[in-house]
Formats: sequence, structure tokens, C-alpha cells
Amino acid sequence: MRKEKGIVFAGIDVGSTTTKTVVMDGNTHTVLYSDYRRHQADQIKSVQDILWKLQGKFPKHQIYLSMTGSGAKILADAVGVPYIQEVVANSVALREKYDNVNTAIELGGQDAKIIFFRENESTHQLETSDMRMNGSCAGGTGAFLDEIASVLSMPVEKLNEAAAHGTCVYDLSLIHI
Repeated sequence: MRKEKGIVFAGIDVGSTTTKTVVMDGNTHTVLYSDYRRHQADQIKSVQDILWKLQGKFPKHQIYLSMTGSGAKILADAVGVPYIQEVVANSVALREKYDNVNTAIELGGQDAKIIFFRENESTHQLETSDMRMNGSCAGGTGAFLDEIASVLSMPVEKLNEAAAHGTCVYDLSLIHI
């Protein structure tokens, strides 16, 4: 009798400075493996190393792989796996994990992303209402947050809590100095 292969879902995020990997059990969705590494500007080698590692760690599994990140589109096409744009991937993951989220901000090595959510009035399901990603390098975004915290005389760890008490959203791309 032939034993069925187990199924795992693997995602590789190829960013501007790092490659992140996560593997989840296909049935329980529990994380079986994760990895975070700087790729030293060699995204191809980083992905090759990860693919070999996954093959070694999960030899008896059917691996369903997809890729995301600023450096992943060409690599995903070359490997023949699905590519999902990273802001879209983040929005899907957040809606799956959280019942009540309004805004998510991610500061990456190359860019900053913001996602706004709302409850659909007829289905009451959480849906994405808007997504933004800056068009130029976001280098220094972490330093920007540190500076804003300093100006506000608060620890950077308290910025999220302070933002939760906000009453409006300002579109900084429309502000001209």
C-alpha cells in the first residue's frame, strides 16, 4: 500500500535585503518551519539555498510554493511558481488572522506599505478598502519613526498605541511644503 504524501504550503518573500521563508502544514496551518536571512544582494542564490533546504526538510511532502516580495517576480517566473504581490499577500494574511483590523503599516528595506480595511456593510466580512505603497526608496523609514517619537517625547514603542486614538487619516502625499 502506497502512503499518501503530506501537503505543506511554503512561501518565500524575496525582499530588497532579506529572504524570508515560512512552511505551514496543509491541514492545520501550523508553522512547521521558518527562516529569515540577509541575502547580501544575491537573491538567486538565497532562493536556491532555500529550495534545497525545503527539499531536504520535507522530502515526503507535496510542497505548494508561492513567492512574494520586490525581488520575487522574475524568480517565481523562472521557477514556475505563483507570484503574489506583497501588499496583496499581507492583506490576505491579515484578514485571515484578525477579525478586526483597521490599518496595517509595513516598513520594508526598500519601501513602505499601508493597507486600510473596512467591514463590508452587507456581508460584515473584513475587506481591503485601500492599499498604498510608496513609489521611491523608503530608506530611513525606521529612523523617521524614531524622530517622530522623539518630537512627541514618547518611546517609539508607544506610537502604535497613540495612533489608535487618532480621529482622522492624513494623506501625506497631498501635503506640499
